[in-house]
Amino acid sequence: MPIGDIETIPFGIEHLDRAIHLSREAGWPHRLQDWQVALHLSQGVVALDEAGEVVGTALMTPYGDDCATINMVIVGAKLRGRGVGRRLMDAVLRLGGERPLRLIATSDGLPLYEKLGFRKTGAVFQHQGTLGEVPAPPDTEAAMAADLSEITAIDRNAFGASRSALIAKLAKIGEFAVIRRNGKIAGFACIRTFGRGEVIGPVVATDLKDAKALVRHFMSRRSGAFFRVDTGDAGLAAWLAEHSLAHAGGGIAMARPVVARPATSTFTTFALANQALG
Repeated sequence: MPIGDIETIPFGIEHLDRAIHLSREAGWPHRLQDWQVALHLSQGVVALDEAGEVVGTALMTPYGDDCATINMVIVGAKLRGRGVGRRLMDAVLRLGGERPLRLIATSDGLPLYEKLGFRKTGAVFQHQGTLGEVPAPPDTEAAMAADLSEITAIDRNAFGASRSALIAKLAKIGEFAVIRRNGKIAGFACIRTFGRGEVIGPVVATDLKDAKALVRHFMSRRSGAFFRVDTGDAGLAAWLAEHSLAHAGGGIAMARPVVARPATSTFTTFALANQALG
């Protein structure tokens, strides 16, 4: 099919069924509910062929004017390598406007993203598996509704942008745990149903020890469950592998432009909400 026959239009809920088909074709685990969450938080485009069938998708998830993530960039197998990905990216980059942008690239997508000005900032390690018995940590507890404003502020400190809409959505569909010291939250983690089981993330703490404790909070309560964690921290990745969550892929963290971590940041994001949302 000539590339000129491809049309890009805004992504609407009527395109979700076909989007699920494309993500399954690509080997991604996303359910309808996972796509609905992503679309709720995002703006996006789809590519249509001459018959009006969706053959590609791309989303831009804005975090105010501070930054945005580019995600769910998928092209149907029959049209890969024919410029559809570039057309989708051009359209979704326009949605991002002047915001600094982030994404997680596959090795296949890396050349295109580099041509578009994205540069590597790190790696993401996907770990998943079925849990055995894990002892509960002594210093974590379930978060309360009143903690959400503090959790949102801590997340902004770590991520470098306000993700209040994301945190609010995660609170509705998942659970938060916190570490509390001297009356203040010293770290938090979230768990929610996603893909084949549950995903733990984001996990935000001041050090690796607290990050492990927050992950263990949920592990200890769900023996036998299937878990996924996406982390950019090699120390946490190694620890997850020791706890039955094997390395199962990942991606390349990229940004346009690359923005230095503020010197005032006291928290670190040890695990992502997922690779799409950061």
